[in-house]
Amino acid sequence: QVQVVESGGGLVSPGGSLRLSCTASGSIFDINAMGWYRQAPGNQRELVAEIFYGAGTFYGDSVKGRFTISKDNAKNTVYLQMDSLKPEDTGAYYCKTVRNGVAYWGQGTQVTVSS
Repeated sequence: QVQVVESGGGLVSPGGSLRLSCTASGSIFDINAMGWYRQAPGNQRELVAEIFYGAGTFYGDSVKGRFTISKDNAKNTVYLQMDSLKPEDTGAYYCKTVRNGVAYWGQGTQVTVSS
C-alpha cells in the first residue's frame, strides 16, 4: 500500500506563484511514476504534469512553460512549481503515484487563483 499526501495549496492572485508538494510513503519501492492532476467544478480530472521514472516528464498543454515538476528521490517527494497563475488554473490538485501499474491518489489540495 502507498500513502500519498499533498500540501501547498491556497489562494493566490493572478500572475502569482505557488509550490505544491506530494510525498509518498509505505510500500514505495517499484514506483513507476508520480504526478499532478487537477479538477475544476463540472470538469473532468486532467493531467497537469507527470514524471515517468526513466521515461521523461509530461505536461498538460495549458500549463507548458508556466509549471515545472521536479522530484526529490531521497524524500520520495515531487514538487509542482506553478508560476504565472491564471484564474483558469483554479481547482483541486491531486497527486498520483503509480506503483507496479496501480495508481494511488492523495486527498487533493485546493488552488484558487483570484483577485
